[in-house]
Amino acid sequence: MQVADNKVVSFHYTLKDPDGNEKETSRDDEPLTYLHGADNIVPGLEKALIGKSVGDRLEVVVPPADGYGEHRDDRKMRVSVKHLAWEGKLRAGIQAYLNTEHGPIPVSVIKAGKFMVDIDTNHPLAGATLVFDVEITDIREATPEELEHKHAHGPGGHHH
Repeated sequence: MQVADNKVVSFHYTLKDPDGNEKETSRDDEPLTYLHGADNIVPGLEKALIGKSVGDRLEVVVPPADGYGEHRDDRKMRVSVKHLAWEGKLRAGIQAYLNTEHGPIPVSVIKAGKFMVDIDTNHPLAGATLVFDVEITDIREATPEELEHKHAHGPGGHHH
C-alpha cells in the first residue's frame, strides 16, 4: 500500500533547521499519524510522501511557502490578557494560546503588561525552512468516521 489521499499514514520524524539543529522528534514516542489529503500536516511534507510505502525513509526539505508560510509583520497585535491562556509567568518570549471563535491558536508573547499583551500570531516556524527526516511506519485505509471528520483517530477510536 502506498501513501495516497484517504489513507491513514503513520511516520516517525525528526525536524531540523537547515544547519542540522534538531527542533523536535517523534522517535522517542509514538509516530505521528494523519489522514493524507486532509491538510493535517504541512503541504510540502504531505506532497513529498505521496507514493511512498511502509519502511521508506526520506529527507524532505520544505521551504517556508510550503511549510508554515512566510513570517508576516502584520500578524502582530495587542490583546487583553483575558483572551490568553498560558502556563507559568506571562512574559516576553513565551508561547501562549489566544482564545478565538475557532478555538485556541498558538501565539508568541512579545511584551506583557498587566492588562494588555503584545503578541505575534505567526506560527513559531513561519519563515523557516524545515528539514524532515521521515520513516513511514504504517499505512491503512481510513475509516468512514475518519473521512467524515477529516483527520485520523487514535487506537480504539475517536481521539481529539
